[in-house]
Amino acid sequence: MPASEPRAPRPVKLRPVAIAIAVIGIVVLLGGIVKFIPGGISTGAVLFLGGLILFLLSLIPLPVPREPEEPLSFFEKATGIFYEPARIFRNLRAHPHWFGAFAVVVVLSLVYSFAFVQRITPERIVDHTVEKVSQMGPPFTPPPETIEKMRTDQLSALKNPVERAGGTAKTIVGIFVLGAIAAALCLLFVLVFGGRINFWQALAVVFYSWLPVVAIQKILGLVILYLKAPEDLHPIRNQDTTLQDNLSLLVSGADHPVLFVALSFIGLTWFYFLWLRASGLHYGGTKVSGGAGWGVSIILYILLLLFAVISTSLFPGFVS
Repeated sequence: MPASEPRAPRPVKLRPVAIAIAVIGIVVLLGGIVKFIPGGISTGAVLFLGGLILFLLSLIPLPVPREPEEPLSFFEKATGIFYEPARIFRNLRAHPHWFGAFAVVVVLSLVYSFAFVQRITPERIVDHTVEKVSQMGPPFTPPPETIEKMRTDQLSALKNPVERAGGTAKTIVGIFVLGAIAAALCLLFVLVFGGRINFWQALAVVFYSWLPVVAIQKILGLVILYLKAPEDLHPIRNQDTTLQDNLSLLVSGADHPVLFVALSFIGLTWFYFLWLRASGLHYGGTKVSGGAGWGVSIILYILLLLFAVISTSLFPGFVS
């Protein structure tokens, strides 16, 4: 009789963390309802949702390694992803440890966001955002009293330490949920192309594909942020990075917003990211050919491009 397949373990260590996040979310939500914690309603709801999603994901089995291979240390993976990504992704196939890359992406994003707000000033960011909202055509234009409330709430969110802490928590949950959605889409499209990949393998590929790109964008973006005058930076477009390595430099965002956004997807870091994700799916999955990895990576790229173009066509003022 053939030997039975080993039973796939589940990441049960995530469940206490998920429960703790959900409980904290409920406490913060109640604090917001009784007006004890500023901004607590939205922060608590996001934390509870993040804890619930993490708990549900902990029910998904981990992959069973087929070949014995020692896991690489986080330092080896964080540095090796820049110069030997194939080796890193092969190791992630057997040991899909994703948290280290996720933590680096979160820290770099939060550091850049904090520096951007301090450099541009909350007043300028809010004034620009509120002005663009007031310029939206019907039926999207809110009434004047809603716009003024929006101005007050956004200024408080950028200045109040408690609300800024809540914004940090929402950013962390948002990055994880975005990564989980990307991993689920990678899993789906890999199956369509005839390959196999576990969800946790896909999640590790997603975050380790993001790590080098985010590091380049945020670190160089910080340098440019302090080299350029604040008035030369856009309060909305530069919120992710000030690095401009794409073809959007050829057109004006004010005159051609849709074309500007479309051309911003044609750049060096985008090509680098596409190649990293394709390589990650190829080496991190099972029976995933190089062509299938590229196919999945390009499909996700096109979906994101279409979403950005449609959003810009609906609200072109935010790009100008």
